[in-house]
This record gives sequence, structure tokens and C-alpha cells, in this order.
Amino acid sequence: MGQEVNQVVLVKIKRAMDLSFDYVSFITEANLALRLPNLPSNSMGEQFWCIVGARESYLRAMQRGQWGGFSCSLKNSLAKDMVLAKLEDTSLAIMEFLQSATWTPVTVSFLLDLLEHEVQHHGQLIRLAYAGKIGFPKTWSERYTV
Repeated sequence: MGQEVNQVVLVKIKRAMDLSFDYVSFITEANLALRLPNLPSNSMGEQFWCIVGARESYLRAMQRGQWGGFSCSLKNSLAKDMVLAKLEDTSLAIMEFLQSATWTPVTVSFLLDLLEHEVQHHGQLIRLAYAGKIGFPKTWSERYTV
């Protein structure tokens, strides 16, 4: 049963990461600067900066077996091509690690934290999209009924 559960988790994490990529692909570069007006709010680009940083940080934690702090290599969260490249690179790195690693309880814990973090940002992005009247790609409409 363990391998079957691992496969389910792999599908879920890959879907969440693909949805993040799909959304950046869908929006314009100008949309990355969008913030909620009159509220404390990170821009869309800053949401993706945090997603990339979490992916990098949780991957390091899974590899080391312990948390080593948060850092992000994405230098410009307003450059769509850079955001897409980092989303793609981090997704590939995480999937490669997960497919070759022995999953320990620590690995699974960090992986579920990463999944929770990514999906939480999807909720924030949905709020930003509604506020900016941006819309959603088909994959988001199918997954989140937006």
C-alpha cells in the first residue's frame, strides 16, 4: 500500500505545481504587479516568488532531512519568463528527487507542507484574479470551479 499512496501524493503535488505554471502562462506580465487595493497584499509576482522559494527550501529540507531556512533564487518576480523558468526548474527538481528518494516520515511531512503552501497561494491568487478581473485558465476552472 505504501507505493500506491506515494503515487497518489506524487500526482497531487505535480498537479498543484502544474496549476501554478498554468496560471503564470495564462496571465500577462503586467498582471504580475497586481495587488489588492487598500489592503496589505503581496503582488501576484510576489506570490510566485514565495512559491518558488518554498519549493527550493522544502526540497533542500527533504534532501537533508531537516529544515534549513527559507531562501529564493528568483530575482525578478515581475518578469514572466523568469517566473516560468523557475517554476519549471523547481517542479522538475522536486519530481526527480521524489521519484528517486526513499520516502521517510520527514520527507512526507515536508512534502505535505509544500503542497499545503502551494495550494494556499492558489487561494490568494484566486482573490487577486477576481479583484483584477483577470480570469483563469481552463485547468484552474476545472480544479477550483472558478
